[in-house]
Amino acid sequence: MTAINFLPDIPGWQSFRSRLQQPLSIAPLVTFRVLFGLMMLGSLARFWHKGWITELYVKPSFYFTYQGFEWVRPLGYTGMHLLFAGMALAALLITLGLFYRLACVLFFLTFTYVELIDSTNYLNHYYFISLISFLLIWLPANHYFALDVTFKRQHPINSVPRWMVGTIRLQVGLVYFFAGIAKLNGDWLLRALPMKIWLPAKSHLLLVGPLMYETWVAYLFSWFGALYDLFIVFFLLHRKTRPAAYFLVLVFHLATALFFPSIGVFPYVMILSSLVFFSSAFHQRFLATIQRTGLFRIAKLNSPALPFKPRANQFLLTIIGIFFFLQVLIPFRFLLYPGSLFWHEEGFRFSWRVMLMEKSGNVFFYVKEPGTGKTYEVNNREYLSPLQEKMMSTQPDMILRFAHFLAETYQQEGIKEPAVYAECYVALNGRRSRLFIDPTVNLAQQSLSWRHYSWVLPYQKSE
Repeated sequence: MTAINFLPDIPGWQSFRSRLQQPLSIAPLVTFRVLFGLMMLGSLARFWHKGWITELYVKPSFYFTYQGFEWVRPLGYTGMHLLFAGMALAALLITLGLFYRLACVLFFLTFTYVELIDSTNYLNHYYFISLISFLLIWLPANHYFALDVTFKRQHPINSVPRWMVGTIRLQVGLVYFFAGIAKLNGDWLLRALPMKIWLPAKSHLLLVGPLMYETWVAYLFSWFGALYDLFIVFFLLHRKTRPAAYFLVLVFHLATALFFPSIGVFPYVMILSSLVFFSSAFHQRFLATIQRTGLFRIAKLNSPALPFKPRANQFLLTIIGIFFFLQVLIPFRFLLYPGSLFWHEEGFRFSWRVMLMEKSGNVFFYVKEPGTGKTYEVNNREYLSPLQEKMMSTQPDMILRFAHFLAETYQQEGIKEPAVYAECYVALNGRRSRLFIDPTVNLAQQSLSWRHYSWVLPYQKSE
């Protein structure tokens, strides 16, 4: 048997499984490999050129590590630059299809390592890139239009089981769909928040600038964004609606890049990634155009496909099945926590909640010496960069991690069992600033965990 054999008695399961195993041109997979590699090369070059390696991973004296990954640390100036150089080399090899599997593993490990250093730098498209690079490890995207074929390191193949191309499509689809579900909340749909706050800042734009103060424009942006995310994948999947749908992809993401440049390269990542929904013929024409450069030896269209061993196929399907099972569960983990998600942010990361709120805060830390009763006010900038302080001031897990760091620091300076208190005020979606955490709680005694932080005060939604 060449596939997972659970749920065999469910009506339609055997037919669905057979469809997943049907051969499909490998061209969409290969095009994605090439574009992904080029995107990563360009992004890494931009990151290096702007000096962000030093700014984000060398200069800070403290890093907000993730729960369970406290062992991930920056490697110093030389080490971090070598790490990024290795990442860029891996991206180049992925693009060329040379030492492909090793390059995918190297890129996944180095990129993910960098992203785990400091949660300050978390972005949805960084998470997306880690997931995609993991998927590429298991997909034979180097058996066609690749230097591994040119140098006879791999046999050329023209087709793969449909599910292999489907994995990339499904991952892109999950990003859109969960982003749409996240927008189904009262602030976004009923109050057009935070669009009412953000759009007036774009009033300087040519032609459309004066419209940015209009309330109906904020509602238009909000509702269009929700409907786009929820349904765009279904239109991309169908041949008749695909051209119009991709035009909307271009309009939506280019507008996002124009109005919200702080979102970085995410719009361009999604524009290129959405091409995976196009037909095999489209991707074959794309690759044929590049083939004229003479760099690659491509399998002829009538050459036989290399069969996959049944055990390998079953193993791969198991890995991919577990991967997507977790991808569906993780965005819903916020349901395990009480209170307002946007206020507590427990279960917020890794759930494709893209630009959903305007949240700002100010936090003041006080270290108290129990023996003498002396209190010391902390200068956050002594330990944190402006970006770190900004991100920390609204996120409970980061506040707690910094409080623990302060306790350790002051203890090293001779204070026995220092108590750490914080006075924090946070404003959410334009509402007035209010007290965020209980200022009477000694944060040094609170445990870092995935449990609900009861010292975060309940969110009162009144204006």
